[in-house]
Amino acid sequence: MAATSIDPLRHRAVLFDLDGVLADTATVHATAWQRLFDGYLAERAPAPAEDHLPFTGDDYLRHVDGKPRVDGVRDFLRSRGIRLPLGSAGDAAGQETCHGLGKLKDGYFRDALDAQGVAVFDDAIALIDSLHRHGVWTAVISASRNCAAVLERAGIAHLFGVRVDGVVAEELGLPGKPDPAVLFEAARRLGVRPSSCAVVEDSEPGVDAARSGGFALVVGVARSGPPTRLLGADVVVSSLADVAVAGSGERRLSDVPDALDGWAEIADRLRGHRPAVLLDFDGTLAPIRDDPTAVALPAGTGEVLRVLARHCPVAVISGRDLRDLRERVRVEDAWCAGSHGFELAGPDGTSVVQQSGETALPDLDEAERLLSTELRPVAGALVDRKRFAVAVHYRNVRPDEVERVISIARRIGDARPGLRTTHGRRVVELLPDIDWNKGRALRWLLDRIGLVGHDVVPVFAGDDYTDEDALREVHDDGIGIVVLSAEHGDRLTWARYSVDGPRSLCALLSRIASLVQEGNPS
Repeated sequence: MAATSIDPLRHRAVLFDLDGVLADTATVHATAWQRLFDGYLAERAPAPAEDHLPFTGDDYLRHVDGKPRVDGVRDFLRSRGIRLPLGSAGDAAGQETCHGLGKLKDGYFRDALDAQGVAVFDDAIALIDSLHRHGVWTAVISASRNCAAVLERAGIAHLFGVRVDGVVAEELGLPGKPDPAVLFEAARRLGVRPSSCAVVEDSEPGVDAARSGGFALVVGVARSGPPTRLLGADVVVSSLADVAVAGSGERRLSDVPDALDGWAEIADRLRGHRPAVLLDFDGTLAPIRDDPTAVALPAGTGEVLRVLARHCPVAVISGRDLRDLRERVRVEDAWCAGSHGFELAGPDGTSVVQQSGETALPDLDEAERLLSTELRPVAGALVDRKRFAVAVHYRNVRPDEVERVISIARRIGDARPGLRTTHGRRVVELLPDIDWNKGRALRWLLDRIGLVGHDVVPVFAGDDYTDEDALREVHDDGIGIVVLSAEHGDRLTWARYSVDGPRSLCALLSRIASLVQEGNPS
């Protein structure tokens, strides 16, 4: 078993199973199941094909752990050669149906809960506290209909913004684990896509659900029993004390020093080195507008970029389509990278397309068609197709319609295996599901230009979550700058410095241009 870490910049939320992960109710459930099955098997008339031996701990782990109670009744009895009718939710407790026996087990659980109480795992609470300090959201998921009662009795209900349990699953008609439906619903209610969520589970069905659902990180918790049963998880730990929240490098926006105030330090870092200036466009070089087509590069910023590009490599990396980006930048000596770096063009006319992204074009075409159809009735929703992306802007959508727009975009994106869904400032984007982002594009550009070695200092500025890959990429060997906006809140960032909006960034770039001119006069 090994330790692992949750990265707040990649894992926006963590979904915790209840029994055996947060609270030591697994023993209470096991006691209730054993009382139910031992009593039922002892009273049932013997039959040649049936096994009436007592219920065991292995039976609990293999047949009922992590499942809705009706499924647990059915699966355990089938393992003993016994098949009962499913029955219905209206069956009386103890009626000889899966629903009837499940309801009897529920009563036994409440009896055991009253007798034994609820013990909370301290390592889980410590981890949740750390996650909250880092701005990571948490939800609780459970097959149990008693989840709310357990949380209240344990005094931890306030730790979770979302609860999806057996009651919610029944109301919505969600299938139980190993189907990932309950996990999907928790992520949806948090407003976070599965590929940005971690899941913490202690049961095999739970691990299988998280894995099949495409969640970013699956942590198996084997407090007891063989860890091998959870090998479908990315990592298996014996205690949540072995799960850390990554803290090296990132800090809150409010703690990032202003770049203009810290100019002397930046200048010292650049002198005697080869700088390369790489910049996001929307919200970084150019102010955000309600209409994305109205965004324009300020004249003063364009002139500063032209001066810079005459003395050092300059690149603009954007989510916009490459052709659109080049028309807005209009700096002849600069590189431009569109669609988050899937297509690039150099000052000498060099054009590079990431061929692996071509395979996603049919999925992008279909996603664009479906999004345009489904979002047509939503006032203010804008579907913006680029060659290697489809962006859904909801900046002008009524607040009570925003969740609908995000849900539609996520559903259409998640249904296409060739795509992944990302979130930015009032936008959801569908991109090819390959290992490529602004950080990879930035490093590729530096290699292509020949800027490698200890004397190279990459300078990157960006404003959004989608820029964090690039800010992280330059954290150790360069200078990362986050462009602040009132929309950001106080999230985490990998940036070393901040500036207050595009105008302040222009002032900083002007200082860098003067410094570069001094060291490399024309």
